[in-house]
Amino acid sequence: MDTVVLLACTGLGLGALYFLVASGLSLIFGLMDVLNFAHGALLSVGAYGTWWAGTEGGMGFWTAVVFGTAVGTAAAVLLESVLIRPLYRRPRDQILATVGVGLAVPALLTGVWGADPRPFPQPAGLSGTVRVLGAIVPVNRFVLMTVAVLLLLGLRLFLRRTRYGLVVRAGVEDRAMVTALGIDVRRAFTLVFAIGGAAAALGGALGGLYFGSVHPGQGTSLLIFAFVVVVMGGMGSVTGAAAASVAVGIVQQFANYYAAAGLGDLSVVVLLAVLLLVRPRGLTGRLA
Repeated sequence: MDTVVLLACTGLGLGALYFLVASGLSLIFGLMDVLNFAHGALLSVGAYGTWWAGTEGGMGFWTAVVFGTAVGTAAAVLLESVLIRPLYRRPRDQILATVGVGLAVPALLTGVWGADPRPFPQPAGLSGTVRVLGAIVPVNRFVLMTVAVLLLLGLRLFLRRTRYGLVVRAGVEDRAMVTALGIDVRRAFTLVFAIGGAAAALGGALGGLYFGSVHPGQGTSLLIFAFVVVVMGGMGSVTGAAAASVAVGIVQQFANYYAAAGLGDLSVVVLLAVLLLVRPRGLTGRLA
């Protein structure tokens, strides 16, 4: 029983990390119709920003997380303003440009800090364990779950209750009409990209808690599972991404333990294939 509880909590923690990455990806695609293959690079920027602030910058852990998230958000705004905005009507060029950024950023991080993993600063309060139904579970798993739930609630509130959320939803449906009403849709889209980048950077900032280290390719590897989560949840559905993240994290952990190490990734691919055969549009197939 304790093994099952431990695997479930670990899977939920991993699923929470996937959601932090996938939520921004889903939000950007659902509202802006942009497949951002540089999303993993934003995660890496947030991870290294947090690592640098917590080690060389001498900041406390949560201050370092805020710093790393802010750096990732700024990088997202710069990416949207300089690269994505001129290519909104050229989706093929979007893909090529973001893939290029997704390859360039890890190479840049490798050139500056090397390819070896860097130990992530673990604050004393988050490096302990707690007993749950007989299982000894790391505290940081619950930190990831809590942050993921708060992010989900915040995104739903933004989309349904704020002016910018309503403007963006309307702009997706009929951009010309919204612009004719005198509303600057571009500013709203930049805000959405900033929020998506902040979520990815936050995932990178807290991902070090789960893995214990950061390395240049971390964002790229997590991006693969983030795309799986987005497709399973329904392209553009933040709520669907949350449900898919839980399923992927738990299935991956149980398959790795009860089958063989490495089969967790295969089980996720099988789960995706089965779901798309049954529900081609994913779990929800709708925005939010």
